[in-house]
Amino acid sequence: MKKRYSLILLVCSMSIQAQFRESIFSKNPVRHLETWQQQPLYFGFFLGLNSYDFKFDYKNEIEDIQVQKTTGFNVGLVADLRLQEYINLRFEPGLYYTKRILNYPTTHFSFVPKASDTIREVNSTYIHLPLLLKFSALRTGNIRPFILGGVSTTLNLSSNSKSTDDNLGQRFRVKAWSPNYELGFGIDIFSEYFIFSPSIRGVFSLKDELIRDNDPMSPWTGNIESMRTRGLFINFTFH
Repeated sequence: MKKRYSLILLVCSMSIQAQFRESIFSKNPVRHLETWQQQPLYFGFFLGLNSYDFKFDYKNEIEDIQVQKTTGFNVGLVADLRLQEYINLRFEPGLYYTKRILNYPTTHFSFVPKASDTIREVNSTYIHLPLLLKFSALRTGNIRPFILGGVSTTLNLSSNSKSTDDNLGQRFRVKAWSPNYELGFGIDIFSEYFIFSPSIRGVFSLKDELIRDNDPMSPWTGNIESMRTRGLFINFTFH
């Protein structure tokens, strides 16, 4: 009985995939949702992955702090305002979670550091508020590529910006708010019932985010001229 059900599911899956390829990628596909993007305003949601980094600039030449990146996740909403046939204004508020691990070389210390001194975990929960312009190409069948760019502001809910403790107390602090610019590209794929839009986007902070330690000679922050966030987003949007 289990084999019979597995065979039925396999056949159905193959049938659905064949129909999807036929309707989306065939030479003369049936055009889906032709008037959807002609609406003045429409909405959607996205799920995705992120990878955040830090870009450090130093006051004096010294061995770089190594940033160990992890893969985080994103979730949010989309509001799309049609400005012109090929130009849309998009607001994409979202919640982004990530973690970065900073590994400090021993050359940053004037004393012999313990293992716990050379590692700082930076956990970040961001409320990300981007305002973007989307420039779409001419639609071909059920495919429409696009590029997008704009500005954003980010609130870091895990910034520790109000903490009086610093790295001597194992507390790494960053500023709560950060302005950014963003650039990316993607593709709209029109199915029978919804638009699926995978995209890749880079985000780059415009200002120094680091809060220095109370000691100006701190081995963790004393030699850092600036520390700015860089990030890569892969989002899967559904309208």
